[in-house]
Amino acid sequence: MASIFELALGPDFAKLHPMLQKRFGVDVGSAYACIGEGVFSEVRSGGWWTLPFLLLGAHRNILFPDQGTDIPFTIENYPYLDGFGRPTVTFVRTLALPNSRKHRFDATMVYSPGRGCIVDYLGTHQHLATDLKLNVLADGSLHLQTTAQRFYEGFLGFTFPSGLTGTADLHENFDDERGVYTIQMQVRNPLLGFLFGYRGEFTCTFPALTDEPFPDHLKPVREEIRE
Repeated sequence: MASIFELALGPDFAKLHPMLQKRFGVDVGSAYACIGEGVFSEVRSGGWWTLPFLLLGAHRNILFPDQGTDIPFTIENYPYLDGFGRPTVTFVRTLALPNSRKHRFDATMVYSPGRGCIVDYLGTHQHLATDLKLNVLADGSLHLQTTAQRFYEGFLGFTFPSGLTGTADLHENFDDERGVYTIQMQVRNPLLGFLFGYRGEFTCTFPALTDEPFPDHLKPVREEIRE
């Protein structure tokens, strides 16, 4: 069974660095997870005017206003079938900030045949959904961008105006010399500019799902069928 990233990238998946193919090959059929541990050398946020966006995002594990350097983090990618039978992968990042504070970025991803791309549900309740644009660069790295964000709750379903959302731009690669994954990401708003970003590196293990049961706390509180 092809992973959601294989389906989204098609033949270009084979152009990824082999270690990125391993990392983004996580799928129910692959029978393994990907657990990363590393350090963000920098986590930063925009000016004071971005604070409302960041505080709102922190309420549902999407963004947060804290910043710092040399921050340990984990990223947990587990495949599972959601309540609607869709192959799903968690992308849960947990940051260990000073003074024992922890913050999480929660995301769950599915491949949508209808939209022809990965749909990324953001936060604990899958209220926000965005399509992912993926590109494999010449050096075998992955470039990921989010697009317009859609909001779903009850009977409501609409696309946010661009001025009320942030667009994420992420690059991930593998450093052969040091044997580490590298990552950098920034979120920008067309009106407010830079909102949030980080850069760092991490290593991964790939435990078999038979040895590493799925942690229920990584699943979203609420699941959304609309893509």
